[in-house]
Amino acid sequence: MNILVVDDEREIADVIALYLQSDEYKVYKFYNGEDALKCIESTKLDLAILDVMLPDIDGFEILRTIRKKYTFPVIMLTAKVDATDKITGLTLGADDYIAKPFNPMELVARVKAQLRRYTQYNEGTRNAGEVIDFAGLVLNRTSHECIYNERELTLTPLEFDILWLLCENRGKVISSEELFRQVWKEEYYKNSNNTVMVHIRHLREKMSGPTGKSDFIKTVWGVGYKVEE
Repeated sequence: MNILVVDDEREIADVIALYLQSDEYKVYKFYNGEDALKCIESTKLDLAILDVMLPDIDGFEILRTIRKKYTFPVIMLTAKVDATDKITGLTLGADDYIAKPFNPMELVARVKAQLRRYTQYNEGTRNAGEVIDFAGLVLNRTSHECIYNERELTLTPLEFDILWLLCENRGKVISSEELFRQVWKEEYYKNSNNTVMVHIRHLREKMSGPTGKSDFIKTVWGVGYKVEE
């Protein structure tokens, strides 16, 4: 796993890196905020350890930047025993807070605890992959439920699979051939296009509102179908 360590006190940063590396973590170590921000943008990180007081950009600003795009755990370090700093860090999205001086072994233990919690959370949210929820549509693959604009729709298994495939690839155009191969799991022939068209029409009818029209599934003429992001 990749861990970012940022502290302008080189001895502290070096010790933290040494202890983490002994547990076979890959450490990206920096002594200033600017280099750390470049690393955040270019590297897949699993956890960050940030000193609050840095010579250029403080740890809180780095934390703000991280939380705009990423959910990995962040542990803040501070030399000040100040409740205000702790509250600020936790409010901005820090997961833990350690005051200096600290026992490096305790820090490693906290790192492991945060990574374990984060990994377990992500494993749990994989089940959320059984649910698609956007633009007024909720599809639950486990219960085969479809709710659109607060109305429950009764879909056939094929209709459900077509809608799921389009939503899972929203923003992309899926050809009739690809739809047929993935949903029907059969070889595509000329008349297969008519089969796809009929099922798309039925879906649109079921998803239509009071006007009797639905533009949720869009036709890209000569190419296929898509759902907007």
